[in-house]
Amino acid sequence: MFTTALAQRKNTQLGELPLDLFAAIQSLKKELNAVILAHYYQEPDIQDIADFIGDSLQLARAAEKTNADVIVFAGVHFMAETAKILNPDKLVLLPDLNAGCSLADSCPADEFAAFKAAHPNHLVVSYINCSADIKAMSDIICTSSNAVKIVQQIPKEQPIIFAPDRNLGRYVMEQTGRDLVLWQGSCVVHETFSEKKIVQLKIAHPEAEAIAHPECESSVLRHASFIGSTAALLKYCQSSLTKEFIVATEPGIIHQMQKLAPDKHFIPAPPINNCACNECPFMRLNTLEKLYWAMKNRTPEITMSEDTRLAALRPMQRMLEMSV
Repeated sequence: MFTTALAQRKNTQLGELPLDLFAAIQSLKKELNAVILAHYYQEPDIQDIADFIGDSLQLARAAEKTNADVIVFAGVHFMAETAKILNPDKLVLLPDLNAGCSLADSCPADEFAAFKAAHPNHLVVSYINCSADIKAMSDIICTSSNAVKIVQQIPKEQPIIFAPDRNLGRYVMEQTGRDLVLWQGSCVVHETFSEKKIVQLKIAHPEAEAIAHPECESSVLRHASFIGSTAALLKYCQSSLTKEFIVATEPGIIHQMQKLAPDKHFIPAPPINNCACNECPFMRLNTLEKLYWAMKNRTPEITMSEDTRLAALRPMQRMLEMSV
């Protein structure tokens, strides 16, 4: 069931929107033989119209397997790039090209190249939340779902650079006992959660479980009874006997949690300041209207050089092989 039945008709710089955006998008999907892939952090309307919703690993697998001619990626830029890396002959559209990622931006390609050169003989494991240029300099890509599993498969004597997220890297070190060389990048959303406010919420809701994404800082993770990727958090909420959860990740996931566990109560973990900064500002740049115009006009399109794509494809393929 869509969260809203009709989109309001209004004029834009691109033209007049159809009265029923949902129906118009469904029609364009058939016309283009398109698939809409959406991350859990997208707004509810986009989640409801998507053909597939998932975390980074799930979306990469869905992009790899799709038979569609057009991939409409409702997420951020690096995710759409990942789809293009895996599907060079398909048209990959991103509703808003400004939908970037603070974590990916924290790892500029030229600076990372110098960092890598300063650590010769190190294997580079990069979190999928990075640009195509960083993927091209990596040996293996990972996601928050499989980072621990992938590092565990690498021989213990092999030194590893882990980029770009220091918090996920620190978590992987704790889980595997490996000493990783960490690039000092971070996600602005996952670093804004307030430990003090989470403790206060736990006192106010003594029956609630705190659950968290491993991109959160260790001060937040130590209060969580379960730590996992967005997909793992969603699965845990469904299977747990607990009826109330404090959720320390981007609150877009709560839409799916409420749909799949309607008898449970989900409380978004609050940020340090009185703001909406626990919502990813980049994810929220995509809207249903922009998604419609992207499909209607076949733009903005994700492109990259073939050399970069092929270099980035190899570590992506290694990830998919090691995640079976």
